[in-house]
Amino acid sequence: MTTANHTIHWLGAGLSSIPGIKHLANGSHKLIVWNRTLAKAEELLSDISAKVDIQTLDWHELKARVKAGDVVVSMLPATMHLEVAQLCLEQNAHFVSSSYIAPQMAELDAQAKAQNLCFVNEVGLDPGIDHLLAHALVANYQQSAQFDPSHGHYFRSYCGGFPKQANDFKYKFSWSPLGVLKALRSPAQWVANGQQCQSTAPWDALSEYHAKFSAEQDSEMFQAYPNRDSVPFMSQYHFGRDWNVQEFVRGTLRLAGWSDAWQSIFDEVATLEGEAGDKRLAQISQQLEHKYSYAQGEADRVVLCVELQVNQDDKPVWHQSYQLDAYGNENGHAMGRLVSLTVSIAVNAVLAGDIDTGVSAAPHQPNKVHSWLDQLAQLGETVNHINHLA
Repeated sequence: MTTANHTIHWLGAGLSSIPGIKHLANGSHKLIVWNRTLAKAEELLSDISAKVDIQTLDWHELKARVKAGDVVVSMLPATMHLEVAQLCLEQNAHFVSSSYIAPQMAELDAQAKAQNLCFVNEVGLDPGIDHLLAHALVANYQQSAQFDPSHGHYFRSYCGGFPKQANDFKYKFSWSPLGVLKALRSPAQWVANGQQCQSTAPWDALSEYHAKFSAEQDSEMFQAYPNRDSVPFMSQYHFGRDWNVQEFVRGTLRLAGWSDAWQSIFDEVATLEGEAGDKRLAQISQQLEHKYSYAQGEADRVVLCVELQVNQDDKPVWHQSYQLDAYGNENGHAMGRLVSLTVSIAVNAVLAGDIDTGVSAAPHQPNKVHSWLDQLAQLGETVNHINHLA
């Protein structure tokens, strides 16, 4: 049931939040934006100042103003989501975040359900839109005449953001590089040749990925590597336990030549350990932020490719993909638009009573998947659907 008197509390007004905030500001619900630096938020939202209440993020004040049935959006660092979620439980408010579901967040599922609250996560770009596209592909395949669990299944989901005009570094940072650098030391797990594989760093598992953004265009080559642990997503995407899965990978895309441009960083990061290593990583982050940050108004590019190929006797019998190739424009950076607009769609879904209670990720039901994708298209974010065997 829709209730117009509930308030949306959006925490964090960085560049990756602005498009979503502006979208929600045009709705019927009261919107309060809480940011640690008030002047920065006021500057970024000056064109909609009449539609939004901007406040300095103060936890005591926030708790006093969050009421039962409100929605609290955490666009703060991932380490702060649990604190926000706990506040929501105390105030009987809903929670929305674009971040991965951490184990501590998953543990709040029963309590959120008991309080009839929606704790929605993984509703940004990656994770978020990639989930929607994966669910759509699996549904398409299961409804096809070619569906057969014994066939060989090859699933690939790759996402990356980089400058529209490639530079010598093949990358630019729209926020602190420290998170990217830490990810270089993160292990990954995926399925290849029917077996689970592991790596301890991206340079151990680099491959080429050829993206085809439309049936008419030639493919474009990127570098790709597995990201985090892909294996649990097989069940999240409703791959049957009896499916013959030969490849299943969720990973990161980079521009061709990225590994060469970053080789000196790889070499040093591989040697860093302990507290001294963390300190050096912070130094490298500062140097990179100074040298390779986006200039004012500089356009970025985001590529998301999600595909499922099914082989019988080593020959494709079903092969479809969803491809997104977006660029920064007058409405903001592509990365910021795709993350925050999807978050805003999730917020509206919660307020409309269209999200299950408890801790959840982006919806999997076909009607909801297509509704969200249609809403993104109406906001100017188009995804191409390709049948590679047509």
